[in-house]
Amino acid sequence: KQSNALKRKLQSPHGNPPLKRKCKPSVNAFKKHITEADIREKGSSSQKSLPKKQLTDNPNEGQKSRPFIKTSSLFRNNPNIPEIHRKAVRQLQENVFTTDSFSQLDLHPHLISTINTVLKINSMTSVQKQTIPVLLQGKDALVRSQTGSGKTLAYGVPLVQSLQGMKSKIQRSDGPYALVLVPTREVGGLFSFYLNLGPFTWIVPGVLMGGEKRKSEKARLRKGINILISTPGRLVDHIKSTECIHFRRTQWLIIDEADRILDLGFEKDIAVILNALNAERETRQNVLLSATLTEGVTRLADISLNDPISISIAGEMQKTLKPASQTEGPASSSSNSMEQENFAVPKKLKQYFMMVPSKLRLVTLAAFILEKCKFEKHHKMIIFFSSCEQVEFYYELLLKVLSGGLGLEQPEHSSVSSAHLRFLRLHGNMEQEERTEVFQEFLNSKTGILLCTDVAARGLDLPQVTWIVQYNAPASPAEYIHRIGRTARIGCHGNSLLVLAPSEAEYVSLLASHKINVSEIKMEKVLSSLMKDDRFKLHRPGSKKSSGMDPQEVRERATVLQTKFENYVHSSEGTVRWAKKALQSFVCAYTTYPRSLKHIFHIKSLHLGHVAKSFGLRDAPQNLTALPAAGSKKKNKPKPKRSDLLKKTHSKHRLAEILRSEYSSGMDTGVSKVKKKKKQRKPG
Repeated sequence: KQSNALKRKLQSPHGNPPLKRKCKPSVNAFKKHITEADIREKGSSSQKSLPKKQLTDNPNEGQKSRPFIKTSSLFRNNPNIPEIHRKAVRQLQENVFTTDSFSQLDLHPHLISTINTVLKINSMTSVQKQTIPVLLQGKDALVRSQTGSGKTLAYGVPLVQSLQGMKSKIQRSDGPYALVLVPTREVGGLFSFYLNLGPFTWIVPGVLMGGEKRKSEKARLRKGINILISTPGRLVDHIKSTECIHFRRTQWLIIDEADRILDLGFEKDIAVILNALNAERETRQNVLLSATLTEGVTRLADISLNDPISISIAGEMQKTLKPASQTEGPASSSSNSMEQENFAVPKKLKQYFMMVPSKLRLVTLAAFILEKCKFEKHHKMIIFFSSCEQVEFYYELLLKVLSGGLGLEQPEHSSVSSAHLRFLRLHGNMEQEERTEVFQEFLNSKTGILLCTDVAARGLDLPQVTWIVQYNAPASPAEYIHRIGRTARIGCHGNSLLVLAPSEAEYVSLLASHKINVSEIKMEKVLSSLMKDDRFKLHRPGSKKSSGMDPQEVRERATVLQTKFENYVHSSEGTVRWAKKALQSFVCAYTTYPRSLKHIFHIKSLHLGHVAKSFGLRDAPQNLTALPAAGSKKKNKPKPKRSDLLKKTHSKHRLAEILRSEYSSGMDTGVSKVKKKKKQRKPG
């Protein structure tokens, strides 16, 4: 017994602890080798042999690897990317160009010469071929055609032809002969179009838009404007406050992008404008143009057009002219007409989507930008975001990290990396002067990356744009069509990419139900482009050169890139606040998806910690007041019912202000806001 007890005593210090040491480090070392292989600078063999205590003995090495430890889980705990099984759909495609030339029309020779030499257009598009003869006959028209199909020229040519051919020559002091309403402030392209269209210098075009000084606009109205281009809100502002504005001689009313004007809530403004026109002159020619035919557009056509011709351009079967009364019946008879609507897309547009878990969105976007705009070069890209704050944040983040200005291991790569990356931003909170400057800069550049909100989704003619990236999904298929309409314009080639989270996979089927066919690009393929950039390479002693597209090394490089983003965001309290503000705006925008899409875009399907990674934040913020998910904290607070109700109503008004500011027409809405607040406080 004594000998057995002695044996057990001898075994316990020498046997059991070594066994424990052997088991514990081996499991942990194995796990660490898998999860932290992309972040340790020591060789894998030395890691296995060293005990756990010895791994953290060197404090300098621990400090070096600390930033990397934060992002070691970039590829762990992500939701599975679902396989998309859908039937291939046959898209409606418009043949943009026809074989007919402008010389076949009864136009002024100088006008034809200008179109051929200055605008360098020889043949008409389908919408121009069908619209111009109708408008030359003096008839009203409801025109539906895809974005980028040449609708501006379709009404611009007959308008100038009509005004130059008047018996009594037009004087500037006569005031507006034509009124063109547009939804957004970026109407510089439309203005220059009228300036260049023909040598008819006595016809004076002019623009009224939000962001400009009213005083200078009033001075121009006093001098006289013959073709008046304006946003609805700004024009209503002048109708109410400017005495010199009149419509006694107005013979044309053109409402361009009618669906967008209605989406922005300008229906009442349009009614005010129509009343002002009718009060001074009842007979005129009216034209309504839209890429989508919604119930609102049909309703607007009823009140603004007089016995119109409906022109619909969508595939070979629909290229016919027919009275609008024949087509309005089916459109208005069903409340689901918009849901069943099929959209036409340009023939040379290739559409893609990519499923990306929330944690990997930022690095995947960065890899895609590098691949297209640095390694392939000669690309011009527009990236759409859902809020102004996101545009500002990502503009600064991508500019600092991708353009070679932040923490590079090899400074000699900086000139190469930034040579082809030119970032610009455009959103509704910018001053008008800056917006115009950015728009012109991107318009005239051959390459560049424009980060923007939906302020650039409509009516902007930006040539040579080769890629449209929708980082945040649009709120409707119609909005999707308008976004991708910024590329593949007038017969050019173009591509679009829609970035979706795994929980949003059903959006692809929704697009397919509207005859929109999108092909999948794999996230891994996009991330593999990081192998071409040695700034994101981990340098280990004795490591071999990278061979091919090793998935493990791709993950390592993605982790290094994510770390660079996070290091920049956490470099100061200001940038952390900025990132949180951008995240908050994203969550707010996510809650505004229409009820019909809530099963696809629901706030509860978001993992806040994972989403925070895509904003360069290492942890999920705890103090985001906009988050409905923070219900646990609200339980500890008192619940005054009155103030809660006020908060809800205020947030709704705040959301309306945000959406309206994107396309602000310069109207002072302060008075209406005060009235609303008074109404809310009245019952108390």
